[in-house]
Amino acid sequence: MPRKKSMLAPDWWDYTTLEDDILNDAAKLTPQDMQDLSRPGFQVKFYDTLEDFYLAEALEYITAWQQATPDNPVGICGPIGPTEQLPLVARLVNELNLDLKNAHFWGMDEWYIDGKAAPDTHPLSFKKADMDLCFNRISRELQMPAANLHFPSEDLDTYINSWHSARCAVMQGGQGEIKHWAFNDPVRREGAYADAPPSPEEYRKLSTRVVNLHPVTLTQNARTSGGGVVTGVPVQAITVGPVQTWQAEKVSIWQAGPHDNPFGMRLTTLMIGKKIPDAAVPMSLLADHPNVQFNFFRPGIGTCDTEMH
Repeated sequence: MPRKKSMLAPDWWDYTTLEDDILNDAAKLTPQDMQDLSRPGFQVKFYDTLEDFYLAEALEYITAWQQATPDNPVGICGPIGPTEQLPLVARLVNELNLDLKNAHFWGMDEWYIDGKAAPDTHPLSFKKADMDLCFNRISRELQMPAANLHFPSEDLDTYINSWHSARCAVMQGGQGEIKHWAFNDPVRREGAYADAPPSPEEYRKLSTRVVNLHPVTLTQNARTSGGGVVTGVPVQAITVGPVQTWQAEKVSIWQAGPHDNPFGMRLTTLMIGKKIPDAAVPMSLLADHPNVQFNFFRPGIGTCDTEMH
């Protein structure tokens, strides 16, 4: 039986092409149901305050960097959605007097404009956000060497090879409305994928690359970062791939509520918890990663009840 057409963008794959029973089951999940989907290799954690939520996220940086030694350099891969943890990271480094000379950091993604990564002068630059909100706030004597800061660029090989320069203790991320981590969006419904999305095994072979962004991703980024001006959002990006994701010892996804909706947060929790990977829902492919943690701000989980406003 052929897969459904997307309700959101008919020329693309996305979660609306799943069977209705999966979608309906996800919508029924209570917060307790979500927590009960924890299993070996997948943990669901709740935080009751935003202070606790973002402090816990920031502490993952500190815990990773504290492991770094000259013989065992260690790093973390971090997102620009969310960003509230980044100033806390800088404050903790300074207060703990944590020397980062053996620590590493990988940026997850960057916009791709006219054949190049967006410069750090671009107002939407992810590198600019990381530097302004975190790394430039760290005391000069504690800062990691510039060579240990790895940001995606049009020189894909340099970024890909940097993943062999240190151990990645944790890859953090958020979840977008199209159910991606980084910019690992669903693919277009064309060519070899006209009738079915890539198999999970095929999608997992993707490395850092230039991607075309799903229309839902463009809309979301316009809403969260551009005042709704969709025409100001680049249509391509460079993103860390599943290959690098599986090099990370742990994948930690932070969901406070603003970047996805109550249904979306439930759907990927269900699919990972029950091991239902499907490339139309890229986040669900983490069902096959050995160490995944979903972190939720409890009041941000919401409900899937219909309510007119």
